[in-house]
Amino acid sequence: MDDSLPGVCVVTHPLSAAGENATRSLLDILSAITTVTLVTADLPADSEIRGRHELVELTREGVGDSVPVAAARFVLNQLRMCRVLLGRDEPVVLFYGATAYLLPMVVARLVGKTVLVEPRGDVPLTLRLDWERRMPAPLARFLAGLVRALERTGFAVADGVVTYTPNMARQLGLDPEAPGVYPDGARYVRTETFTVETPYAERPNRVGFLGRLAEEKGIRDLAAVAKRLPEDVTFTFVGDGPLADWLREELADEIAAGRVELRGWVDHDEVPAELNRLRLLVMPSSPTEGLPTTILEAMACGTPAFATPVSGVPDVVRDGQFGFLMEETAPDAIAAEVVRLLAEEDLEGVSANARGFLERQFSFEAATDRYTAILRAAGTRANA
Repeated sequence: MDDSLPGVCVVTHPLSAAGENATRSLLDILSAITTVTLVTADLPADSEIRGRHELVELTREGVGDSVPVAAARFVLNQLRMCRVLLGRDEPVVLFYGATAYLLPMVVARLVGKTVLVEPRGDVPLTLRLDWERRMPAPLARFLAGLVRALERTGFAVADGVVTYTPNMARQLGLDPEAPGVYPDGARYVRTETFTVETPYAERPNRVGFLGRLAEEKGIRDLAAVAKRLPEDVTFTFVGDGPLADWLREELADEIAAGRVELRGWVDHDEVPAELNRLRLLVMPSSPTEGLPTTILEAMACGTPAFATPVSGVPDVVRDGQFGFLMEETAPDAIAAEVVRLLAEEDLEGVSANARGFLERQFSFEAATDRYTAILRAAGTRANA
């Protein structure tokens, strides 16, 4: 721990499972270099964060299913956060994912704290896509526009904005080279756990997807891809979600023939073994995602990713070097490209390059070095 670095208070919105994992990763990085406290709401009772880091919980109530209830609790949580921050001693407040929490940002700035904002993805777009399933599209776009305006104002109020990669900054309308923008805040991968267990040359012709089996993950398109692959290629789905039963029925014939596997939900400790079974990870990522952790973990296991070039993905999945970018997302095009990629002569070299890149750029040590530099630069800027 570096005593010269300021303590950090991390503020998040109510955490989903994915948000909890990303937040735990950030807290591990920060706690290795300085003191850190988490202010959040609705943290799961069995979260690993409990007992590992100082924690301030605002409420354990759910956020509500309706938009009015969620909006009311959104404002209430911000007021509670203002009160909490006024009583905290940490010089730095980092809003992680909570990019629209404008009230506590303003309060923190007014009392002299350094305010950093770190988006996890495109929150307004995520909300718009969700709301469009529950209300008229014009209303959903209007409400998402309000959230976008809050986020942009928050970026302006903050002393600095941290993004996972430079391309993610650009997608959010930020110049990665501008003062106050820190475009290298990506998380880390436990490279000692996520490693090459099965040599790439010994892996069979198996490709797959690992994640939540839901509409926003493109699962219906991936099912169509699985149907179009040759008989000597197996497609594996690892994960669970609302489309699990649909997927089982839709691909019943392919499952019976052994051309498709549904592995179901697996514990995170089992993920390295699943990734080591694949020659290619197929991830049609949504623009809502900042940088999918699964892609980083796959690369650490020597499994190249074939992913859409959204947000921070192109900075990591460098086409033909550490992985492959998906320019067309129609099932026919994806299936044809998967077949072509599996026949690539230097696929084993891409696997080795991906692992080497992760060791250099996304180890725990590399992450702590990045955040040490960010905190020092942000502190200097705030005091200038």
